[in-house]
Amino acid sequence: MTLNELPDIVITGIEIMSILFIFVVGLVILVIAITYVIDVTQKEHAIKRNYPVIGRFRYFFERLGEFFRQYFFAMDREELPFNRAQRNWVYRAAKDRSRTVAFGSTRDIRSPGTVLFVNCPFPTLEVDAVEASEITIGPYCKQPYTTNSFFNISAMSFGALSKPAVLALSRGAYKAGCWMNTGEGGLSPYHLEGGADLVFQIGTAKYGVRDITGKLDDTKLKEVAAHTQVKMFEIKLSQGAKPGKGGILPAEKVTEEIAKIRGIKQGEASISPNRHTDIDSTEDLLDMVCRIRRVTGKPVGFKAVLGLSGWLDTLFECIKKRGIECAPDFITIDSADGGTGAAPMSLMDDVGMPLRESLALVVNKLKEFGLRERIKVIASGKLVTPTEVAWALCVGADFVNSARGFMFSLGCIQALQCNKNTCPTGITTHDKNLQKGLDPDSKSVRVQQYVNNLVKEVGTIAHSCGVKEPHGLQRFHARIVLENGLSVPLDELYSKIKV
Repeated sequence: MTLNELPDIVITGIEIMSILFIFVVGLVILVIAITYVIDVTQKEHAIKRNYPVIGRFRYFFERLGEFFRQYFFAMDREELPFNRAQRNWVYRAAKDRSRTVAFGSTRDIRSPGTVLFVNCPFPTLEVDAVEASEITIGPYCKQPYTTNSFFNISAMSFGALSKPAVLALSRGAYKAGCWMNTGEGGLSPYHLEGGADLVFQIGTAKYGVRDITGKLDDTKLKEVAAHTQVKMFEIKLSQGAKPGKGGILPAEKVTEEIAKIRGIKQGEASISPNRHTDIDSTEDLLDMVCRIRRVTGKPVGFKAVLGLSGWLDTLFECIKKRGIECAPDFITIDSADGGTGAAPMSLMDDVGMPLRESLALVVNKLKEFGLRERIKVIASGKLVTPTEVAWALCVGADFVNSARGFMFSLGCIQALQCNKNTCPTGITTHDKNLQKGLDPDSKSVRVQQYVNNLVKEVGTIAHSCGVKEPHGLQRFHARIVLENGLSVPLDELYSKIKV
């Protein structure tokens, strides 16, 4: 048979598709069979052992539920930790889009705990309104800090946040004129690059200012203080989401750069002690405040979530004996409903006092001891919208710090991946492929616009109440709804709070 006599073999497109279909079906059957064998022989999961293959869908749907709930099933104001209404307000503010709504509020104003501001019959005219007044922190320091920014970036460390996230926040803070807290992870070049005013936080591990044994190093303190951008120092006693436990940075996030900044080993989990080993009492705390202030010449305060509160009497009595010069220049009150990238559920859910109660308690106690003007108060914990910020100012806060609000301004979608190095928006991951989605330049503008629009709307609330600027808000300017559906003024409610 010659070559010309060979029969023509023509394979049609339909035949090719049929072959591919049979191949794919065979592959699927093979995968199912292998999965079946794996499931019935493993002993770790009862569901998969009793219901091989199909039992895996339980875990699949449980995983998808984290993402679908916020888009399809949860109502605008029922999701936690932040509902859709809160997130959307921040998104619109950060993008400088309209924040007006139509037809009526979806907020249930009859719900217990709802804050209602008391408008006056003759609101402040725009021509009479003024910017927030300047406040000086640390009048007995060599270098006091004066600012009129009442809304600022709360503590978030480089390490917990990615490089582009820190850059975006520092640049945005500079543009907006607010300060940025470094978090306990030390001072990175990305904090400095943006040009913003910085608050250097000293955590229990003293990252960035520790000697080889982990103790506070005065030489390194001076090096940090030498940066003119570093305006204040904050001693972190405890954090709202995990009071009684130190910071947690998983090993996969401890890169060579982060290890160098913190002064720790690369690739090992960075877990801070659950308290400062050299602060055992209120006397020790005041000694530490005075030491850092003496070495740096700058204002020093501390951050704590309130639980047992009787120690405040001891602290303030000690200050009165020593003299008000030795007092902390500020106290940051964190809330039990504060957030973090990683914390035990038992601490996050069940330990500490919420800011709704603790802020008023601290302000009341400062007034009782005649220290209210000397010690400034910073409120922190789940304050992301104008309503929450204005409430804190009414209660008595001088400043408000927010962390998760600024994460939303960067594009956070509340994916709950902060502790897994898999953040899809690039904010809390060190995966370069995920970080590339976060452009520091464009996001810094969103940070700036978030601050500007929030400050503007807090001013709108203040003007409605008849005061010229946000710091003019007092407790009688707001009411809170009780269980019976009726509201009472904050000054009446909070006057009953005692230590």
